[in-house]
Amino acid sequence: MTKANNTIGLLTATAIVIANMIGAGIFTSLGFQLVDTTNTWSIIILWILGALMAMCGALSYAELGTYWQRSGGEYHFLSKAFHPLLGYLSGWVSLTIGFSAPIALSAMALGKYISPYVKTPDMVLAITTILIISFFHSLSIKRSSILQNTTTILKVSLILVLIYFGLTKTSIASAYLWDQSWKEEIILPAFAVSFVYVTFSYSGWNAAAYIVDEIRDNRKNLPKALLLGTALVSVLYLLLNFVFLKQNTIENIRGQLEIGQITAISLFGEKGGELISFGIALMLISSISAMVWAGPRVTQVMAEDHQLWRLFSKKTKNKVPINAIWLQTVITLLLLLTGTFEQVMIYSGFVLQLFAALAVAGVFVARKKNKSKIGFRSPFFPIPQIIFLVLSLWVLIYLLFAQPLETGLGLLNLVLGFLVYKFDGFYGKKVSDS
Repeated sequence: MTKANNTIGLLTATAIVIANMIGAGIFTSLGFQLVDTTNTWSIIILWILGALMAMCGALSYAELGTYWQRSGGEYHFLSKAFHPLLGYLSGWVSLTIGFSAPIALSAMALGKYISPYVKTPDMVLAITTILIISFFHSLSIKRSSILQNTTTILKVSLILVLIYFGLTKTSIASAYLWDQSWKEEIILPAFAVSFVYVTFSYSGWNAAAYIVDEIRDNRKNLPKALLLGTALVSVLYLLLNFVFLKQNTIENIRGQLEIGQITAISLFGEKGGELISFGIALMLISSISAMVWAGPRVTQVMAEDHQLWRLFSKKTKNKVPINAIWLQTVITLLLLLTGTFEQVMIYSGFVLQLFAALAVAGVFVARKKNKSKIGFRSPFFPIPQIIFLVLSLWVLIYLLFAQPLETGLGLLNLVLGFLVYKFDGFYGKKVSDS
């Protein structure tokens, strides 16, 4: 097995970023934003702010990933920058909910979209999809690359078709509202609510940082993948929102979940609505694939460092963390079958944003340690980092006050992670002494 077969290039690394970012969020969040934020300028400002935050995060993770060159994302960055406990808690969150819950949600959404057309129960479709994708990623990095690149190219192509027809086709009525009311809207609490939805839609901009070890020439290709993927998705998101607003009235999509399907029916008729269901299912396969690829790398790196998890550090001859993949698959299926993961997703948003902010703060530590200026250097430092931290603080404070139960559950999960960390240390010491 040559080294090239165990590593990926710029195209695949970028595809992982794109696939992680483009999920159900862009096709669902606008309807909720329009409940209280109706001015088109306000909507544009929201999505530009989301793009700015994601780009600032991508710049920061590019610097961290090319200085501390190891897979694992926040687990590795926080361990090196601050303390192994912070890294451990981040890895614990990734293992328990960070990847498993969104995979479960995406798989269930896929089942609900296409089960009426293929006459198969949605749960059967969801479970089958997860098992097939996990099996594919268990074979080799080359097979993973083929699956990821193919599904991502099809996903982007479908979005481009939707954008082209949405922008060129004349609409009878639209949700455009270009007056001066945006000046009042952007200072209302509802604007903060809408921004939370936007940040969830942009999540995934850091995906390539979880697989640093598998990227060829990562000091050159990791920054390119993070920045290219994030920039492309940001442009697609802005264009898609223009299409959604142009092809629908506010009354038609306000408070609605299936914005993509409503827009497809508006553009192509009822048959178009059916076709878009399969199209969105294809997009969800791409997203599931990217998360099945990235998530186990956090567990595998964590297992290399901690005796309690050592079983999950095992790699096949093709450099695939086989045990970590199937551990994540089992957790995902448990969440799927119990049906209790929706609240888990809500409270996971708080802790995931918290650890992303801590990782970006780690750039300040990396700058002090990186005396020889190794790797990528974030331009305009520290402006991107400050922007990211200010916007993150805005989101975290809002979630803390608006959703105290969910954020409390998220913090409770961290307490559980701390107890596991202490037991892990005790167990590791006992093993080493024996």
